[in-house]
Amino acid sequence: MENNNDKVFLTATALENIKKEYEELTTVKRKEVAQKIKAAREEGDITDSAMYDSARREQSFVEGRIGELTQMLKKVVVVEEVCSPNGEVSLGCKVKVHIEGTEDEFRLVSAPEADPAAKKISIDSPLGQAMLGKKMGDEVVYEAPVGTLTYKILSVG
Repeated sequence: MENNNDKVFLTATALENIKKEYEELTTVKRKEVAQKIKAAREEGDITDSAMYDSARREQSFVEGRIGELTQMLKKVVVVEEVCSPNGEVSLGCKVKVHIEGTEDEFRLVSAPEADPAAKKISIDSPLGQAMLGKKMGDEVVYEAPVGTLTYKILSVG
């Protein structure tokens, strides 16, 4: 029996980006790496070849990422990029918060889309989990690495 832990929730945009990455890796990168390995072999003895070792590491990374994306694509559930109409924090919502004397805004996204530098917080992260289901005016207490922080939700949209 499948449960939600078996699913990968993505927006249509994120799914498209993952499909593009998969296509690039399988049609372009894989061939480029194979050419690098072939070139290194043609140089002669590969036992101490930095070029060969580097190409093999790159091949390992590319094949690992292809495998990861293949598994992800088998489990994808596409979700809308809009907030739930009842004003609760959910996947895709922009959340404006007051925290420790400042205001901040971020979007809750699926784990593969997370990018804290771009203010995209995973719903699977401790902060994302703490925010889910909350509404404007609610306070969220979050145990951050720097200590306990209290977020007051100013808006959800």
